[in-house]
Parts: sequence; C-alpha cells; structure tokens
Amino acid sequence: MRRPYVVVPALVALVAAFAAAAPAGAVPADKPQVLSRWTQVGAASEQEWLAARADRAGWVAYAFDWTTDHCSSSPDNPFGFPFQTACARHDFGYRNYRRAGAYEANKPRIDEAFHADLKRVCARYSGARKVSCDGTAWTYYRAVKAFGVSGKPDPRN
Repeated sequence: MRRPYVVVPALVALVAAFAAAAPAGAVPADKPQVLSRWTQVGAASEQEWLAARADRAGWVAYAFDWTTDHCSSSPDNPFGFPFQTACARHDFGYRNYRRAGAYEANKPRIDEAFHADLKRVCARYSGARKVSCDGTAWTYYRAVKAFGVSGKPDPRN
C-alpha cells in the first residue's frame, strides 16, 4: 500500500507564506536603517557603502537612487586629489533622503560625512600636499554646507 504524499500540501503552504510575507514590489522595511548606516561619518560607513555600490544588483529591492554627477560643477579631482567617490556618496545621501522626504533633517550629517570622506582622501598625503588637500576639502565642504542641492544658503553659517 502506498503512503499519501504530504510534500505537495507542505510546498503549497510554504509558497503561500512567502507570498503573504513579501508583496511584489515591496521595498524592504529596513531601508531607512540601511540608508542611515551608509551615510554616517565613519570610515566603516563609507566602506559599507562602497561595497554596496560595487554590488548594486544585490540592493535592487531597496530602490536606492545611485545616480551621481560626482562633484557637480566643481572638479572631481581638484589639483589631482581624487574627490569623485566622496562626491558620489554625498549625492547618494542627498538624493535618497530627498526621495524619503527627510533631506533637511539629514543634510547636516550627510555634509559632515562628505567632509570626513574628503579628509580620509587627504590623509594619504603629507607635507604641503596634505595642507593643500585639506584646504581644498574644507572649501568643498563649506560649499555643500552653504548651498547643497537646494542652492539656498544655509542660515546656520
């Protein structure tokens, strides 16, 4: 006598559970936490963002905006200092917090993270070259702090 198959009903129940748990096209609930982790001041935040940027396909469900114009109308590599990646992370923060409706609340931290990223670039240099890099980084930071995406001066300056 043959035993009835219980695999099929179990499989149907499993598929139904997954379908109910994750509606098609739904953005993962932890998106705000991931965005926050990737826009902090520390080097670990920058490294985590760089890894995610290299594997954007793994983050498609989060619907992040990865577009960038790098350093906008300023040079991406002023005086040979490679600021392009720092500018891209800065754009990532601005664009995604703007989409989330939380740009104003997060702009100061995003700008500080940008400055920290630039200072990490400058840490590779020494002597007069480092002084020049630090000064350029300060100028870039002050520009985004004052004008940012909105083009309006920051009243806190």
